[in-house]
Amino acid sequence: MIERTEDIDTCRAIRHEVFVIEQSVPEAEEWDGRDGEAIHLLARDDQGRAIGTARILLVGETGKIGRVAVLRSARGTGMGAALIRAALDQLRTQPGVTRAKLGAQTHAIGFYEKLGFTAFGPEYDDAGIPHRDMSREL
Repeated sequence: MIERTEDIDTCRAIRHEVFVIEQSVPEAEEWDGRDGEAIHLLARDDQGRAIGTARILLVGETGKIGRVAVLRSARGTGMGAALIRAALDQLRTQPGVTRAKLGAQTHAIGFYEKLGFTAFGPEYDDAGIPHRDMSREL
């Protein structure tokens, strides 16, 4: 089950586990001060445990999907793809938003391509991890 949430603390706990602990993203880079303006999604398993999250920032006609994180115990279950589809559904409800954008870790480009995203622009470093921007129409 994936729902829009105001439970930012739980979302942040998942992000801390995945990004700060597993991927060694510096805390100063993970906590960018934009959580208060974002739409947050929270995924729960059948037992109600929080297992994944995503954050959406609205910038004009574009919804930027980011901070997509799934706990290790829930990876390989399709939850990551479900979070992206839920984020796209959420964006479709936003007036004037016509496009979704995200910064993909380069190893995940194929994953996002299967969800309709196309890479553009050069590769860049984000928190020591190679990324490329990707987008798709809604």
